[in-house]
Amino acid sequence: MSETESHVPVSPPGAAPASEQITPAVALYERLRKKASASWKRRPRIRTEEKHLEGAAAPFGPGRDPSALGDVLGNLTEDLGWTPFLMESDITAAWSDIVGAEVAARTTPIGVQDGILTVSCESTAWATQLRIMSSQILTKLLETFPESRISQIVFRGPNAPSWKRGQRSVPGRGPRDTYG
Repeated sequence: MSETESHVPVSPPGAAPASEQITPAVALYERLRKKASASWKRRPRIRTEEKHLEGAAAPFGPGRDPSALGDVLGNLTEDLGWTPFLMESDITAAWSDIVGAEVAARTTPIGVQDGILTVSCESTAWATQLRIMSSQILTKLLETFPESRISQIVFRGPNAPSWKRGQRSVPGRGPRDTYG
């Protein structure tokens, strides 16, 4: 061959151009594709018997109808254990209906712990009077919220100021007359 001749493969007359000739990789791909499609077609499709689903798994069975939102949320709160916390907020919201507007203006329910409702009062006089009436208030509360499981109501007066502040407070008698 001379330097002027190029080394370009020449296809025989009647054959596909060189760009369309099948390379070994393409030939391998075509053989595997035919083999795979032939084995796929030969494999019989086995239909499994349809299982008869019952209950909530069946497409049109019982239990598949939409539920009311209130029922769904009620079940969710029971499952997650939120019922006592929601009951506490319901009691706080309905406090004026339970004790009356005048008493509600001077008291604030603080929280429920171990079946004991703690109520903060405006003064010690109000706390004393409400302690006397606690059985009547508890009866009214249990009529309104029977599932609340409250067994006792504790009325507390306003807290006295604390002179103990900080991490390094020392136990003792507290402030004394040192101005004398």
